[in-house]
Amino acid sequence: MPYVAIIDYGMGNLRSVSKALERAAEGKKISIKVTSNPQVIKAAERVVFPGVGAIRDCMQELRNLNLESAIRECAANKPFLGVCLGMQALFEFSEENEGTPCFGILSGKVCHFNANQLSLKIPHMGWNIVHQQYNHPLWQDIPQNSRFYFVHSYYIVPQQPSLITGTTDYITTFASAFAQKNIFLAQFHPEKSQQLGVQFLTNFLTWNGIT
Repeated sequence: MPYVAIIDYGMGNLRSVSKALERAAEGKKISIKVTSNPQVIKAAERVVFPGVGAIRDCMQELRNLNLESAIRECAANKPFLGVCLGMQALFEFSEENEGTPCFGILSGKVCHFNANQLSLKIPHMGWNIVHQQYNHPLWQDIPQNSRFYFVHSYYIVPQQPSLITGTTDYITTFASAFAQKNIFLAQFHPEKSQQLGVQFLTNFLTWNGIT
């Protein structure tokens, strides 16, 4: 039976992600595997790269577990979903931890919110609107300007703004979703976003990796 691999590197809401994907997979001939085994990840039909926490710790744990090559290979050739920290890690560089090199699979950097004189709190936490920039398959049956759940202090600034597929306003207008070929990245947490999050994951389970 084909399966989805959820990358386990000790930093993520793995149980929540797994349960949400299992709910999305009901009635479908696909199973969900939480794994840190590079070969199991490479053999998956599709891959989810979740994450919460600090980017430096994330990158170190991925390399300790020899997962870098598996991530690079899967991001190149199969439906690949990065969530929150799993989104940020695919870009070139993060301002977090006084500057952290990331995978550089995608062009761009990760910046810290600058609150300035605004009375908004960091991290950005809670429900917020995602404005869809174009009609991607993962937005199927999700109304424009739907609310998803966020928890983050950093946001991506890609070199190719045309690939931004969702934006959100908090302190600034930032890219809350990004797609390039077989990769879809979400700054929000679908596993915490109730029914719309399940619909988003259901769309991922049927997406063929073509926009």
